[in-house]
Amino acid sequence: MKTLPVESSGAAINIGSRLRGVRQRQRMTIDQVAELSGLTKGFLSRVERDLTSPSVSTLLKLCEVLGIEVGTLFEVPETMLVRLHEAPRVSLGGDGITEQLVTPRGEKRVQMIRAEIAPKGVGEAELYSVDCELEVLHVIAGRFTLVLPEQRVELEAGDTMTFSGREPHSWENESDEVALVTWTLIL
Repeated sequence: MKTLPVESSGAAINIGSRLRGVRQRQRMTIDQVAELSGLTKGFLSRVERDLTSPSVSTLLKLCEVLGIEVGTLFEVPETMLVRLHEAPRVSLGGDGITEQLVTPRGEKRVQMIRAEIAPKGVGEAELYSVDCELEVLHVIAGRFTLVLPEQRVELEAGDTMTFSGREPHSWENESDEVALVTWTLIL
């Protein structure tokens, strides 16, 4: 039987940093992994920093301690790019606002909307809420007022406000300059 010649892609797989990420997500210390695996802390530290490669048997042992399948260390993480000039326009209401969805259309966990608000731009007259768990409003440039039932919050470039997506709100740009903001909706 003839074997297929497979050329290396040349892409390095950082197994160590992936192992460290799994360990940290599980809130395990390097001491705990060392004790459970029978390996030294120094060796584990070098593995996690990708300074040395573990043998297959050591890798299997580490995966067993961490409760993961070996194959997960070799999976290519999914990434999606949305270029601003290709981001679809959306309209959530208001006057003097241009909004674009800058996360992929099919993303079900989070949505980010980039909005440019003209001077004196205003949201809907009646307070509204969004069907999401959490909203994060970040002001990139200009000034922006978030209108809540009990208060008006004046925000400026660099400020970030986090609140329940079910909290009724609206907004205004009372200034004479364009405001640039992002709304991040955690679904």
